[in-house]
Amino acid sequence: MIRPQRLHIDDVVAQHLDALPGHLNHGVPHNLGAGVDAHDNLGQVGQGGSGEGGHSIQSYATIPGPEPKRPAGGPTPRRNWRPWVVLGKLAVTALTLWLLWQSVVADAATATAWRGLLTDAQRGPALAALLLVPLNWALEAWKWWRLARFLEPVSYGRSFRAVLTGLTLGFVTPNRVGDYAGRLLELKNRRPEALGAVFLGRYCQLVVTVLAGSLGVLYFVGRYLGPEYPLVAAGLGLTAAVGNALMLLPLYRSRLLLAAVLQWRPLRRFQRYTANLPHYPARVLHQVLLLSGLRYAVFTAQFGLLLWAYGATAPLGAALAAIAGTFLLKSLVPSLNALTDVGARELSATHLFGLLGLPVLPVLSASLSLWVLNIALPSAAGLLFVLRLKVLRRQKKRRPAAPSA
Repeated sequence: MIRPQRLHIDDVVAQHLDALPGHLNHGVPHNLGAGVDAHDNLGQVGQGGSGEGGHSIQSYATIPGPEPKRPAGGPTPRRNWRPWVVLGKLAVTALTLWLLWQSVVADAATATAWRGLLTDAQRGPALAALLLVPLNWALEAWKWWRLARFLEPVSYGRSFRAVLTGLTLGFVTPNRVGDYAGRLLELKNRRPEALGAVFLGRYCQLVVTVLAGSLGVLYFVGRYLGPEYPLVAAGLGLTAAVGNALMLLPLYRSRLLLAAVLQWRPLRRFQRYTANLPHYPARVLHQVLLLSGLRYAVFTAQFGLLLWAYGATAPLGAALAAIAGTFLLKSLVPSLNALTDVGARELSATHLFGLLGLPVLPVLSASLSLWVLNIALPSAAGLLFVLRLKVLRRQKKRRPAAPSA
């Protein structure tokens, strides 16, 4: 019995390479046993009908073609925004200093007020009002810290810096909208939901101002309109009660309120900014309202101390009502910048305290000094944080994926 001769893969390859034309066979080694994978190339046998035994010539010879394009390995070049950021910081600094100069030094009434605070006013009450300034903004930073913790882990020190940064940016923007940007830029993730948290903190402060201010206005209504027009006074009291209840509704029924408001299509673009409002628990809202009330008490105490420092005295209940009414009227008037902010407070304070028979000059000086202590000086201090603010965040480099085996 004759055994069949074993055919090696080298012999098969050599037979097909001998049949190639000269320009394809030139330079191709015939001894390919060490370089041919039997499993891969034997699978190509029988594909096509040319050559002996139906073997495909192109299974063993490769026609040279164009080189494949190499994929871009480096990152996409980014635009350099750093010069524009520096220019923007310098512009904010220059505008803030200019507004401070115009409102504190160039304005005759304000300059007379704070100079009188340093020279003619009683030192004890004026110094006490000055010492309450850090407490005022420490309470505001605490309030923001309570709200920002639901967005990301944040320290109290970072919250305090965000408050002063927002105060400075709000000093040069209409209706203090820069406060939103300042606090958002101090967060690491900079999620758009942070704008809703800023709005919630400001809204809680507005609720306290409206509640206390409505009581102050009702005091003057009952004193001057009540004896002659009792029905009018009762109607205004009922309106104030309903209005205060409606002010509390967005806090504790925010989900229903947002669902109703967002039915209006133009407001749906703000949905992402207010998405986190319904998720704040009631205890956090109570704490934020309490902190807002403490801030309001500090503001009121400062105003009363400055009135005392300038020699303007009134009965305690009437003075508290006038201060609350002043804050309410000020909060209801939108401000274009720091200069118009001063004018609104001047007008409301002199009118309400004028009903109590107090002279205009001490009341005007106390109101302007309150603005200088609580707004102008902290805004100037916040410039240090604005200049060090990191506007552009470095993107973390993604690690390349491990090659698959």
